[in-house]
Amino acid sequence: MTLADMQIPPHKVAVFSDIGCSGKTPHFIKVNGVHTLHGRVLPYATGAKLANPDLEIIAVGGDGGGMGIGAGHFVNIGRRNVDMMYIVFDNAVYGLTKGQASPTLKLNLKTKSLPNPNVNQAVNPIMLALASGFTFIARAYSFDIYHMKEVMKKAIQHKGLAFVDVLQPCPTYNDIHTKAWFSGLDRKNEKDMVIPRIYKLEGEGYEPRIKNAEDDSENYTKMAQVMEKSQEWGDRIPIGIFYQNEHISSYEDRINIRMDTYRKNPPAKQIIEKDGNPVTDIGKILDEFGVSTL
Repeated sequence: MTLADMQIPPHKVAVFSDIGCSGKTPHFIKVNGVHTLHGRVLPYATGAKLANPDLEIIAVGGDGGGMGIGAGHFVNIGRRNVDMMYIVFDNAVYGLTKGQASPTLKLNLKTKSLPNPNVNQAVNPIMLALASGFTFIARAYSFDIYHMKEVMKKAIQHKGLAFVDVLQPCPTYNDIHTKAWFSGLDRKNEKDMVIPRIYKLEGEGYEPRIKNAEDDSENYTKMAQVMEKSQEWGDRIPIGIFYQNEHISSYEDRINIRMDTYRKNPPAKQIIEKDGNPVTDIGKILDEFGVSTL
């Protein structure tokens, strides 16, 4: 997949990254890039999208910044349904700071750098995204590159807020969820055949899309299906698109209803200076409050 395949000019794309192992992502892609603060990638990305809704915004981060310090931002951007994609590289550890347990590491698991088993329950990113209101929810696996590419392509094309949780082994600190573990090399059936843990939802006839916007029961049934599938872990781990609802208006469309000039003349395209001077005259406001400009 390339941006050209989707007819998106590179100058129309901006990638925002968090701190951590995922933070260098914008440096590897020939598009506009911004390296932000830990846990704060979503506010930066949201601001850019609202300032210039014509931009294709991709936010990337890790499970620490996304599900820990940035969890509040994760929930609130879900409520808005901003038209952008958020990718979380999920390896269940803080890889940059020597492998502490991240919010997605399961209770009582002990990776190589932990002195004791993890004492906290894990956050379920898929369920959190569903509860927060994301309209596209998916999971990919970093060693299945073709499938991951297709999932991300559909996430970018989705009109609304898309979330992709990427299962990504950390070869340095997570000695439990390794490539061999995900591939099932540690277990075999009676015929001595390897049993992979990863499986594709679409390969089992799973349908993630909401087809009838007027049918609440369809949405409730689909959401229950997402919750059930999101709980699968250990023996079977699903990847693919869990949920897609294209019937909910984007945040930008809602703003445009209230202010019909928004899409035609968004903040990023407005002239704020001419010949080095601001074009906005605030003299009347200053006079009203008795503020002197001298």
